[in-house]
Amino acid sequence: MFHRRTALTGAVVSLTALALSSCGNVEPPEGAASGDGGIVITYNSPTEWGNYGAVLSAFTEETGIEAPNDPKNSGQALAALQAEKGSPVADVAYTGIAFAEQLVEADVLQEYVPEGADQVPDDLRDPDGAWTSVHTGTIAFIVNGDHLDGAPVPQSWDDLLDPAYEGKVGYLDPTQAAVGYSAATAVNLALGGDFDDWGPGLDYLNGLKDNGASTAAQTATAKVAQGEIPILIDTDFNGYKLRDEGADVSVVIPEEGSLQIPYIVGLVNGAPNEDNGRELLDFYFSEQGQGLFAAGYMRPVIGEMPADLAEKVLPPEDYERAETIDYVEQGLRQQEFVELYQDEVGF
Repeated sequence: MFHRRTALTGAVVSLTALALSSCGNVEPPEGAASGDGGIVITYNSPTEWGNYGAVLSAFTEETGIEAPNDPKNSGQALAALQAEKGSPVADVAYTGIAFAEQLVEADVLQEYVPEGADQVPDDLRDPDGAWTSVHTGTIAFIVNGDHLDGAPVPQSWDDLLDPAYEGKVGYLDPTQAAVGYSAATAVNLALGGDFDDWGPGLDYLNGLKDNGASTAAQTATAKVAQGEIPILIDTDFNGYKLRDEGADVSVVIPEEGSLQIPYIVGLVNGAPNEDNGRELLDFYFSEQGQGLFAAGYMRPVIGEMPADLAEKVLPPEDYERAETIDYVEQGLRQQEFVELYQDEVGF
């Protein structure tokens, strides 16, 4: 068994082999090989994630450049970029910030500061221009109250361990998905742990496992709406989006504390449609692009959440429980956590 205070050796340890084993052969999206200048490929942009379907559709309508959605998670995107490094398929990458330094160390991104991105705070972008945060979210519970069999909507991390929620909780695999690793980081910090001590978080995740929790590799919000996973530990914006689509869901930021998560974008090194990739990145940071992310309740990195949307989310005092952290340190400690999780929890 690994000691829970094991120090990370080396600067950054790649998740390539792990992520490749989880996603199998990497298949480029339809049309990715066209190379005709009429397409841009962005990895890790599921249609149902936040407002990504609308963001890419609006970009296509605005520019005439096809921009297909891609279902990978952050770990799978990193693995694919590394596997294809000699002949890149993607033009743009999107991941949780925990993967930022791994992308830099793998040399799969090139320097490009999108138009307007100079307004993003310095701590939310790479000093050399390899990546820039495009929006943020917060770890929250997305709860379908119609499928709790009479139990109340949980309000705390501790509540989820109650037998009343046995088999009703899910979260994304923290060895693959940025939001899964961020959820594990959030509960570890909320329960008194830190990057030198993953014990509280690992103990908690074992408790969830004993209570029948499930993990998924890919975005699982549709399973919340269907009642298959009545309680999903995910990002707040995915919960608000489900609610707007007609699902009877609540968004809860746990009482003990939570975590804010920046998401980053960057231009792929050797992108086959590089000019289109630059244009897409510029669009992300335009007023229209930031507005579209905000319309999916993703908090923009430039300006504030529009007032009409701010009225539809939890009050500011709830968000005061969501910490910001040293995200570079979080990325450096990721492989250490992955090894501990696989050894001590696993699924």
